[in-house]
Amino acid sequence: MRWRSVCARGLPLRGMMPGVNADEIDVEVLPDGGALAARAADLVAERLAKALSARGVASLAVSGGSTPRPFLAELAGRTVPWAAVHVFQVDERVAPAGHRDRNLTDLRTALLDRVPIPSGNIHPMPVEADDLDAAAAAYAGEVRAVTGDARLDVVHLGLGDDGHTASWPPGDPVVDAAAPVAVAGPFNGRLRMTLTPPAVNGAGWIVWLIAGDAKAPVVARLLAGDPALPASRVRRHDVTLLADAATGAGLRPES
Repeated sequence: MRWRSVCARGLPLRGMMPGVNADEIDVEVLPDGGALAARAADLVAERLAKALSARGVASLAVSGGSTPRPFLAELAGRTVPWAAVHVFQVDERVAPAGHRDRNLTDLRTALLDRVPIPSGNIHPMPVEADDLDAAAAAYAGEVRAVTGDARLDVVHLGLGDDGHTASWPPGDPVVDAAAPVAVAGPFNGRLRMTLTPPAVNGAGWIVWLIAGDAKAPVVARLLAGDPALPASRVRRHDVTLLADAATGAGLRPES
């Protein structure tokens, strides 16, 4: 693996983590939540710029949860040509529009309502549809229509302390779905629509954003490739894992 621990001054401290085989995952531990959000925003803006330079259009898929909010707010302050960027969702709870359970609510508040992105470049998951399976298939078609090959440029992921990512609950067959978008759950009281492993793993670049000491044990298992974790279905190349100091405290490399 490639390890980068970033101290308060931003100086990288490199080393190998004993007993862990993370293949080509880049791991960066940031000193606090603010640094984590800023680093994530910098890297995502950089990757979007590369995609725009290559093709004139870029795509970003964002996960839900509380951890991404500071990152999204930071990204809103970066110089990004939003007119050429399409924003998708990695997952969404099946709930009415504007409901506090909806990931889209935070996504709009933290990012989309603060940047000059055309409404047509915002692609909410259609979780209000009567036929969710048909809506999931339609969303996959929407991704393909924008990207041309269903290859998203950037996919942002979080990690639950139960080992889930996106909306791949432990034990749910959605992790084996062949379709790029599927319905999962119920999970914590809600059905979910989610990108599946084929869609996530087809991305140009994947970034994990993980915070909090409760996540440290599951991050160690993820990096070790524990097959019991749904999150271990995510590929391990062209992947960056960003963690705050609380998450990374138990992952310190040997000096």
